[in-house]
Amino acid sequence: MRDTRKIRLFLLLLPFLKGTYASNINITDCFITFRNNANQNLDASGLVNGNGGNVSSSDIMSAVGFTYQTCLSQCGSGTQNPTWANISQQFGAWLLPYLALISQLPFGARHRVDNLMSAILTVGSPVLAGYSMIITILNANWISRRFDDLSFPNTKDAVRILISLQQNPLRITNEDALLSSLVVLPGNDEWWPTIADFLDYTHTWSIASVTSIAWVVVAYLLTVASSLSDVPANINSNGQGTGSVWLWLIPIVIGWLQLSPKCDYARVKKAMDNADAMAFVATDDEVVATDDGVVAIDDGVVKASDLSERRAVSIDTNVEKPSSPDEMLTPPVYNYARAISWSRSAEDVFNAFRIASDNAGNHKPVRGAWKNVNKRNFIEPSNRSGNASEVNAYCRLPRYAVRSPWATGMFFRMFVASLLPLALQWATTGAAVLVVYFTPTVGLGCRSLGYLIYGALATIVWAMLVMSSILSHHASSYSDRPRSPFSSITIRLVKVVSNLLRWGGKLVAIVNAIWIIAAGMLQFTSIYDNCYCNSSVLGRGAQYAYDIIVLDGLDLTQTKAAWFGALALGGSTSLGFIFYMSLLTDLVPI
Repeated sequence: MRDTRKIRLFLLLLPFLKGTYASNINITDCFITFRNNANQNLDASGLVNGNGGNVSSSDIMSAVGFTYQTCLSQCGSGTQNPTWANISQQFGAWLLPYLALISQLPFGARHRVDNLMSAILTVGSPVLAGYSMIITILNANWISRRFDDLSFPNTKDAVRILISLQQNPLRITNEDALLSSLVVLPGNDEWWPTIADFLDYTHTWSIASVTSIAWVVVAYLLTVASSLSDVPANINSNGQGTGSVWLWLIPIVIGWLQLSPKCDYARVKKAMDNADAMAFVATDDEVVATDDGVVAIDDGVVKASDLSERRAVSIDTNVEKPSSPDEMLTPPVYNYARAISWSRSAEDVFNAFRIASDNAGNHKPVRGAWKNVNKRNFIEPSNRSGNASEVNAYCRLPRYAVRSPWATGMFFRMFVASLLPLALQWATTGAAVLVVYFTPTVGLGCRSLGYLIYGALATIVWAMLVMSSILSHHASSYSDRPRSPFSSITIRLVKVVSNLLRWGGKLVAIVNAIWIIAAGMLQFTSIYDNCYCNSSVLGRGAQYAYDIIVLDGLDLTQTKAAWFGALALGGSTSLGFIFYMSLLTDLVPI
């Protein structure tokens, strides 16, 4: 039954597919016939030279093209029939290697549809993918530097853990003295290095990833060299523009391989669950009631698992609702949604360690008198023991300190993280536009407009989703605070706008991802090879547009220079992105 439906659907679509090439035109033959007739009649009207200028009646055979209006009247508005051998050759050389390279992006979500959506977001908005990558490394660098000046047990492991959890919805709580106990109590000294080691796995270079990247690079360079050696060959269906517009994918894949994000949710969740059994928490009671009876506790310390399911450091959002659903999705492209909340949580942990470090530096114990030892930079465990109230007081911020919902320097890091991805997006898009813009007929046409649309939509997706993350965090930060009816309405409105931006951004990303693949196929299949597109009517206007047909003997120096410039622009920006990522990843303990 299904096969029958598919056959019927194909038969219904066949007339439309056939209609695309129904005119069965060959623009080159059409032009040659028109030029020969014009030569016989000594009528040069409608014919142009290589610069679009009119030719004299005595020099008709030197004409290399005709005006747009003449092309329409002589050849019609149809599309030239494609050469299927050329389609497969161009697709295999320019587009297929990039599509295969998408598989080397990091995924790791719990559901396949989320992995698919992460790939679509990456293709639909390279700006967003680059932004998520740069903000991840900037946040890691920021929190690492803040911990550098602290002198307290477990600070190095705390940095490693926080950085490793950037791909997860990190939640920090100090209810029931959970965070204070984790930071201060000597019984938790095993928890920090254990969970840091559990999370110390890498998703980095493999034979498959190296082979895929090498395939794309070699295929791109060889096809560019082939195109430059024979510019006139298949000039209107040449895929160099397509190869350039996809060039951003190489530095994005290499960047994530350098960063090695911990995005395997199942593995991270298992690591967190294994470490939970080792966490201790201080209490104000001498005994704690359990299902098995009453258990005596020394110094009010008990395993956190005996009190409740809440943990000081967790990736469980069942207890606390996430500000945005995208926080739950572990593929790294969603770091745009987690960056703000992660930074706030990481700074909470830092503040707890900072206050404890300051107290220890002043030889102030949790309780009693400071017990000194002869070891440098060593704090006696007895100085870090106490009940819940004492442990909380040891890590508590001063009363005059106001906790902002925004981490220190967050917006500056977001600004910096936007610069290079925008440059990468528009350098590769600009390279593609250069290739087709300076291909005769010079000017803005269907092909160059298609690439500009892709770059513009990719930028819009990034702007919408980043703004959505800002609004959702704002709404979440103030949702639990006492507020007036007007403030309640404002918060609800902010949530609605945030959701609309997130849904709209994803929808545009889906459309844009489909469009950039379709744009390449439209060029390979010669859909653009018609009077309108070849004459660059969009840029020149119908009155001044013309179509260059004969390229033999035509001066293509400008076209070659543009193609070389496109290669230099896209290649240098991609290499600069890779170099920048290499510098940043070397500065933090990842």
